[in-house]
Amino acid sequence: MDFQDFLKYVPDFAQARLPAFEAHIKMAPFERIDALKNGAFDTKKSRKAAVMMLFYPKKGQTHLVLIVRSSYDGTHSSQIAFPGGKFETEDEVFANTALRETHEEIGILPRDIEIIKPFTQMYIPPSNFMVYPFLGISRDEIRFVPDPNEVAGIIELPLSVFLSDEIITTAEMVTSYAGKIKVPAFKIEEYIVWGATAMMLSELKDVLNQVIG
Repeated sequence: MDFQDFLKYVPDFAQARLPAFEAHIKMAPFERIDALKNGAFDTKKSRKAAVMMLFYPKKGQTHLVLIVRSSYDGTHSSQIAFPGGKFETEDEVFANTALRETHEEIGILPRDIEIIKPFTQMYIPPSNFMVYPFLGISRDEIRFVPDPNEVAGIIELPLSVFLSDEIITTAEMVTSYAGKIKVPAFKIEEYIVWGATAMMLSELKDVLNQVIG
């Protein structure tokens, strides 16, 4: 989609209904569905984080940025994710966390991002994080400057590809909590996107379809 056409929908995105559970469950690993239904988590004891779902123009066309996390000794090593990270006290609000972390991880200044809407928070049991996603736009083309300590690669996903059902698949993954399992996923380029990021992408996709049609 042409980015100027995409911008015409921004006021509608801001007012759109969030499908939350009904979107998340589409891409949720089977083992997590009961927890989603029951809200089986303690928000007071969870760690907090925020991520940015950022749209921007590339050669005039609308794109969404994802990152490939660097390999490290941790739960989310080498996974595909939105730019974002842990809430710090000085952030004051989760939106500031998403802006700060996006700058630190891929080099985009907070002043260059317009936050449109908070999306439904997502609890991640393996790492005990409650993640707060935000929809944002950058009106100008972006020069990414990834932090090599945190980001192994940048994925620039065209909106037209994201909205296609052809990228939805089932994949066999090895997890820290259930061994080898089959999960719903997005296949983006050579990458498999599953778990919390896929569930957040599902809600984002539903909202885009709700508005754009």
